[in-house]
Amino acid sequence: MTDLPLGGAKGGVAVDPRLLSKNEVQRLTKRYTAAILPIIGPEQDIPAPDVNTDEQTMAWIVDTVTMMTGKHSPEVVTGKPIELGGSRGRTEATGRGVAFVTLEVLRRDGKDPCETRVAIQGFGNVGSVTAKSLAAAGCRIVAISDVSGGYAAPDGIDVARAIEHVRRNPARTLEGLAGVTRISNAELLAMDVDVLIPAALEGQITRENAHEIRARIIVEGANGPVTAEGDRLLAERGVLIVPDILANAGGVVVSYFEWVQSRAQFYWELEEVEKRLEIYMRRAMELVLAKAKAYDSPLREAAFIVAVERVASAITKRGIFP
Repeated sequence: MTDLPLGGAKGGVAVDPRLLSKNEVQRLTKRYTAAILPIIGPEQDIPAPDVNTDEQTMAWIVDTVTMMTGKHSPEVVTGKPIELGGSRGRTEATGRGVAFVTLEVLRRDGKDPCETRVAIQGFGNVGSVTAKSLAAAGCRIVAISDVSGGYAAPDGIDVARAIEHVRRNPARTLEGLAGVTRISNAELLAMDVDVLIPAALEGQITRENAHEIRARIIVEGANGPVTAEGDRLLAERGVLIVPDILANAGGVVVSYFEWVQSRAQFYWELEEVEKRLEIYMRRAMELVLAKAKAYDSPLREAAFIVAVERVASAITKRGIFP
């Protein structure tokens, strides 16, 4: 859908890294990398960070591949530290993309960001960067949450202070954040806000709680946070849902940029990365909106139409072998 020469897949280890030491996580990562080495590579499967992984995890993967192949291959993963060939702006890319799409929806809907109340479920990399970007644009972030629970402030949360609190907290959570009211994640999802951004895990809005959702706009920062049944029920009520395939595409777009830079061993400045990211996100957004209008369909269906039509066109042009 974003016109990238990449597919998509998931893989990982079923473990809670918070229960392990840093050395144990490193050993686990390197052993896992050794096991999947036959199926990863610069022109095969290219891992990138997701839940409970970060640039350090990617650095360990690069090291393992390098030591086992005898060749330094920074392009084998994306989301690496800049010192190892990572791209500027990659860490913030998904959150920036979510914020960009959110602001574009508000603009097209004639809504002033300064009069927009936003609740964000999840305050990891995606949620925190989204909150920071939207707050900078004037939106009022009235609720955030993480594994320690939800936190609300009707007059708005100081996002910069919340980010700093997490950074200083040994548990890396929002636990103990001052000046806010404790709420549950369920209460956050049901808050009376203009925009709800589920940026935590999948399956958060289902047929069981869809009727409790009061936000008129939902932007999927996480992968699959709204189930199919929940999606249908919300659509029937006229709730606008910006699907994950569009909303959180910023991360994979800049992963592609990083792969290109690593292959060429020529690295861009942050301004160049951000400018190109906006071009890709705006183009994808306009295509999806155009398809939604042409087919009178929800944005999720329109996004799938864009993607499937591209694949079908490519297959048709290639022909059948032999």
